Amino acid sequence: MLLAYPFRVLVPRRAAPEAATSMAVALLLLAGAADLVPTSVVIALAAGAGATLAGLRLSRLATRRGTDSTPRTAGVLLDAAVVVAGLTAVVLPLADIGHTLAVLIGSLVVAALSATGLYRLPGRSRPAASVRLRWLVESTGPAVGLALAGWLLLPEGGPPVPVRLVCALALGGLGMAALNAFAGPRRRSGAAVCRGGVLLTLGGLVLLATLPSAPAGRAALLAVPPLVFGMLLVAVGAADAADDAEPAEPVAAAWPRSVLPAAVLLLASGLHLGAGRAPDPTSVLLALAAVPPLVLRELLRANDAPTSGRRAAHRRPAGRSLRHRRAAPGRWPGTPESPPERGAGAPEGAATTMGAGSTWSPDHGSAWSGLNRRPATASGTPGDRAALLDALAAIGDVPAPAGALLLVDLHGTEGVGPTAREDVLAEAVHRAREVIAPDDLVTGCTGTGFAVVTAAGPVLAYALGTRLLSALSPPYQLAGAMLRVQTSIGLAEVSGAGPADVLRQAELARRRAVQLGRDRVEWYDAFLEEQLVRRLDLERELPGAVARGELDLVYQPVVDLADGQPVGAEALLRWRSPVLGTVLPAELLPVAEDLDLVGELEWWVLDRACRQLSDWSVGVRELWMAVNVTTRELTTPDFVQRLAAVLAAYGVPPERLVVEVSEPRVAGDLPTVVARLAGLRSLGVRTALDDFRAEHASLAQLRRLPIDLLKVGPELVGARPDGQPPLIDVVVNVGERLGVEIVAEELESSTQVEGARRGGCRYGQGFALARPATAERVEAYFEEFPSASR
Repeated sequence: MLLAYPFRVLVPRRAAPEAATSMAVALLLLAGAADLVPTSVVIALAAGAGATLAGLRLSRLATRRGTDSTPRTAGVLLDAAVVVAGLTAVVLPLADIGHTLAVLIGSLVVAALSATGLYRLPGRSRPAASVRLRWLVESTGPAVGLALAGWLLLPEGGPPVPVRLVCALALGGLGMAALNAFAGPRRRSGAAVCRGGVLLTLGGLVLLATLPSAPAGRAALLAVPPLVFGMLLVAVGAADAADDAEPAEPVAAAWPRSVLPAAVLLLASGLHLGAGRAPDPTSVLLALAAVPPLVLRELLRANDAPTSGRRAAHRRPAGRSLRHRRAAPGRWPGTPESPPERGAGAPEGAATTMGAGSTWSPDHGSAWSGLNRRPATASGTPGDRAALLDALAAIGDVPAPAGALLLVDLHGTEGVGPTAREDVLAEAVHRAREVIAPDDLVTGCTGTGFAVVTAAGPVLAYALGTRLLSALSPPYQLAGAMLRVQTSIGLAEVSGAGPADVLRQAELARRRAVQLGRDRVEWYDAFLEEQLVRRLDLERELPGAVARGELDLVYQPVVDLADGQPVGAEALLRWRSPVLGTVLPAELLPVAEDLDLVGELEWWVLDRACRQLSDWSVGVRELWMAVNVTTRELTTPDFVQRLAAVLAAYGVPPERLVVEVSEPRVAGDLPTVVARLAGLRSLGVRTALDDFRAEHASLAQLRRLPIDLLKVGPELVGARPDGQPPLIDVVVNVGERLGVEIVAEELESSTQVEGARRGGCRYGQGFALARPATAERVEAYFEEFPSASR
């Protein structure tokens, strides 16, 4: 798995020298295994080639131009690390201090340089402390297993036993850390690849220090693959991190971290026993050392379940369950005199006072602060939340607990009075009772929502959530007006967690539903808390990012599909946060919109892009720069005037700037958007419509918009599933009639590029043509096309 990984990483990125070096190393290994080339020669040639190529790659990063010194510093340190690693493998074993000691000294120097370089590398992330603790505990057991495998595989006639044990433990720790890097949530990010490469390099040096160093000792060849591929991955990962080749949606691949250590240990045990070697005391101790981490892991998992004290506080009499509870007529759910209200049989007017005595609101403060309060009614007794916890505890007391909690929140009642808000809430509860089961429970939760506790399983509970969405979506009749509201529902399973934990999980899911646009049901899962913590960190760190100089731009060239010449570039925003790593626009802009910071960010992008365009305008090359603008900022009254001032400040001809606006968002204020686009065209600035969907409404709307360029995605270029011709033919025909040029974006394969060219698209943009990169690298790319002028 680890040896195959570099090929999957290097070749798709068109790293031809790395691929060639990998093939050469493979041939050297075959020659060494066949005794055609001495082992020491194979190690020297392979390590020298890997260190040379990786050093050259990193030296470009170290000497690159730009205002941000962080990538350059990281490049210098990592460059020094791979050079020292190569010298350690080639030169230091010849020193008089001894083979093993020389390699270990070099390994320590490599580790120190690499650690400092990784700290300075853009794109590194810092998970929450709880996440790091869980990863450490869950990785310790497999790491000990890998250490045991290393002990079994290392030859007995090598270094002394203490040195072999230290090397085996180092191999286990480095191997598990590399697995976490390559299979973690951001396994495809440049920082993760670079970190994994460093760990592989150190693992190769440890093997080199431990395995026999005699010229004919073929066992030492096992150190070559991790050493060489590790150095190459350091260079590739560092370049990707500096250029921000990072996935927008991190997803963990958990199976390699558990399956591969077990497979390696099983293989090592088989080889050990097959060679007739009996288990020694050290291997037995290592096997026993794997037990405490496993116990600690189970204890941490048990900590997620309710403790006996919290369970006892909410325990009901034996045999009581949710379906045996009955509501007393005329009582509001959650008051001390009555249990929470059920779906059927409750008085119609019982919900009219919902929330009257409740002071708990999870929307105040952080996601957890409101969930640990014990509100009181006017009489000082526990209110709705206490009754909700009691109901959840009752389900938990069943021998085989099953059920779910749905937290329902209504949005849009902020502008009405308290009486009207209570009327809306009462009507919402009435609608909810019509779709829930007779044994389901409805209780107050906040002043803008309620909770539903159901004994149904998770799938049926999710179906109930969708029915609630449908029932609550129609407008609400108020005095002389109709009120439309949005609904967010968070769902959490009851089984396996205490009442307070279930409530917290449902609240996290509800918050996620709000973040994703409301009118949806979100199901709590294992990654939800990490996502919410990430969101809270973004909201905390983003204000002031402009003033702190943390924003950056990368540029993706746009190419003429007819001759392959670059005609321009699109400016893409990156946030280089020292705390959160590199943040991409897909994650950044929704947070900026919620914090009302979009205008500040977009004007920074416009200013920086125009300044860069001015630098590129020296000489005869006439390239244009595209900048994305939200409709919210475009429709501000002074947008055209402010943009004209920026162009004048940098001496940029207006026709060299392209302002892009997203097509799905222009319909909200179409007349104002048309007016602003017309104002930009009168100024001389070109305009583009991005994310065009080629629907009937979009085609009709296209006639009204004064644009010069139309950007379409790759889904319009390929053949449709029904066998009909690609939609790009229709779009190109409409564009020709309207005098609009077509740009095919997100082209990631040669097939898509050829389809866009055949379909009549004049321009293309995407990874298959050119990746986003810093200004310096894009400028070097432009230098390869001296005649590019559009």
